[in-house]
Amino acid sequence: MTETPSHDITGSGPVLLIIPGGAGHPMGLGPLTERLAARFTVVTYDPLGLAHGRLGEPVPEQRVADWSDGAHRLLDEVLPAGESAHVFGTSSGGIAALDLLARYPERLAHVVAHEPPCVTLLPDGDERRAELIDHLDGPERPPAEGESATPMGVFLARVLRPFSAHGPAFTAGPGRLTLAAGTGSRGQLLHRTTEFLAERLGGAFVEFPGGHLGTLDQPVEFADLLAETLRSSARTSA
Repeated sequence: MTETPSHDITGSGPVLLIIPGGAGHPMGLGPLTERLAARFTVVTYDPLGLAHGRLGEPVPEQRVADWSDGAHRLLDEVLPAGESAHVFGTSSGGIAALDLLARYPERLAHVVAHEPPCVTLLPDGDERRAELIDHLDGPERPPAEGESATPMGVFLARVLRPFSAHGPAFTAGPGRLTLAAGTGSRGQLLHRTTEFLAERLGGAFVEFPGGHLGTLDQPVEFADLLAETLRSSARTSA
């Protein structure tokens, strides 16, 4: 029997699956999920179980498909029969959310992907990816395993390279996808990437509060716009 992926549930209402960024550890997302829980049943996915006792254990190089497969299994567990879920993913979690929509659209109402670093799709993507990796993965990388392991260490060692190489290739159905970039990211690589993805995949483009870490820096404003975006998509598809 396949184990249910690690997760936490709070709130009530329509199901909203959240896929965190980085290595999938939901650290710092408490204020965001608390705000959203007044309107949704918020299911926070922890794909590697790092917040559920597995930080420090060996982690293999990650595959986008493994994260979206886990998200699909989790939705099978938590979604009432006949209902569909909203999905929000940020950064690497945004990449997993896009893959989930591409491969398992049947139970998804709407996906919001916030600054997914799918930079290889840009015309100069290989160069931009190399710059992104060089910028983030310096010589003093925090440890990915053992007692001193950190979520950032896991992200840099096991997630950054394979996820930033992922190039989603599908066309979203009408009203099914929103690509979100932070107002604080204007002029930066991931804002440009997000706009490009919206055009390529057939999704709407919306600017959200803050920069790449807007979920942490402006959680109330971010949550309110996310809720409104999902409500608007529901009205459009009704």
